[in-house]
Amino acid sequence: MAAPAAPEILLTSRPLDEYCGLFGLTRAALAAVEGPVLDCPGGAAGLTAEARALGCHVIAADPAYAAPLPAVTARALVGREAMAGAMRAAPHLYPAPRDLPPERYLRSWDRARRLFAADTAAHPEDYVAAALPRLPFADHTFALTLSGYLLLAYPGQFGPRHQLAGLLELARVTAPGGETRIYPLHDGDGRRCPHLDDLRRELGRHRVGSEIRAFPRPGDGRTRRILVLTHARSRIRRSAGAPSR
Repeated sequence: MAAPAAPEILLTSRPLDEYCGLFGLTRAALAAVEGPVLDCPGGAAGLTAEARALGCHVIAADPAYAAPLPAVTARALVGREAMAGAMRAAPHLYPAPRDLPPERYLRSWDRARRLFAADTAAHPEDYVAAALPRLPFADHTFALTLSGYLLLAYPGQFGPRHQLAGLLELARVTAPGGETRIYPLHDGDGRRCPHLDDLRRELGRHRVGSEIRAFPRPGDGRTRRILVLTHARSRIRRSAGAPSR
């Protein structure tokens, strides 16, 4: 019997506030970032557009941007419907309806997708068609790098070697003194990456520091954990106020 096909990578449309909740950030912390921010993969998110209003310059990178904008937004709509189905099928993996009703959550995606479409048309230079593990940016370009729902979330597409290469590339383009934040540390079924400790040891051999940072999840207060990478000789900054584990 053939092995089941790996799930397709969703093109999501997360708004700025969801990014803050995922990565332990605040609007004030983003506004205070001294330098550009990388969102990889950017999907059809509203982050770049919404952050601009805060005075924060975000560059989004995603291989999907090689396609015409209508094709990207159509794929994002498919991702929205897939998320709606996932929330119905596995409600335990998402905030309780009393904390965030699914309809309101999905409407926030609709708004973010519209913001993305308008901002891509107005500022195409901020949306770069690129895929890990090779990004077209110079070393140490970004003060903060965010990577959500990719390397550790899709183990069927990204084996340990590809995950390590992707993490090293994200660290390469992040400036000393800055951080790379990765979420989630589990796959779509909630299974934690079984070789995360091995990945962290390999990162250390490449002089990339790492820590697992924990903070309360907005809404229900449950603990959320992210992987934070820094250059080994850099002092880890906690400007967003997230405590270390």
